[in-house]
Amino acid sequence: MQYLYVETQMKQLKLQRWEVNMTDLFKEYKEALLEEHCMVTFKKVSGDERTMRCTLRKEDIPSAGKSDPLSQTKIRELNTEVLPVWDLDAEGWRSFRIENVTKFEVA
Repeated sequence: MQYLYVETQMKQLKLQRWEVNMTDLFKEYKEALLEEHCMVTFKKVSGDERTMRCTLRKEDIPSAGKSDPLSQTKIRELNTEVLPVWDLDAEGWRSFRIENVTKFEVA
């Protein structure tokens, strides 16, 4: 019984470390995207790999309109697992899961 308790504590500790690492990566990626154009390679939920040229620079994102509510600034609960970005090639909002990023570089 004691072993199961220790194993459960270890799993919780690993999960907490993973969450901290993902939060740090989220912040790091977001800071880079706010300043630069970046190339992000990630695994899509479907399993396919995708490379996207994207940014969060205000000067590269078009003004919000009624037809595109995602570009409007809203107060939302912070989700550090998924990062919404402006896809420079598709000229639209896309997002990727932080845990699925395989490569991230400033373009």
